[in-house]
Amino acid sequence: MENADDWLAPDKLYHVLFCFFITIIFSLLATRTRYPFLRRRSIWIGSMASLAAGAAKEAADEFGFFKSAGASAKDAVADLLGILLAALLLSLSKSQFLQIKSDKLAQIRGLEIV
Repeated sequence: MENADDWLAPDKLYHVLFCFFITIIFSLLATRTRYPFLRRRSIWIGSMASLAAGAAKEAADEFGFFKSAGASAKDAVADLLGILLAALLLSLSKSQFLQIKSDKLAQIRGLEIV
């Protein structure tokens, strides 16, 4: 392919993994804050931090800070894929956690009534 920028190159996997883990880490950090509005938006905060990191990396590639062929739209798509996968995982785990929490709360309320 042109510019040796294949869709299935190891570089794309690195972009997916990097953005995936940045999203997870920043989202988990946001859930640990004392501010409720940050906790409620933790997935969004993690996603934005990861998007900013991916965009900064692509800008640095374009300006020649790293040894690469420059910015790549395929790298940006890989970044977005990593962010979306992490946001999906976090959303599913959050909804599962809330479901388990409400089930336990219902059990506790059932015990109080009896």
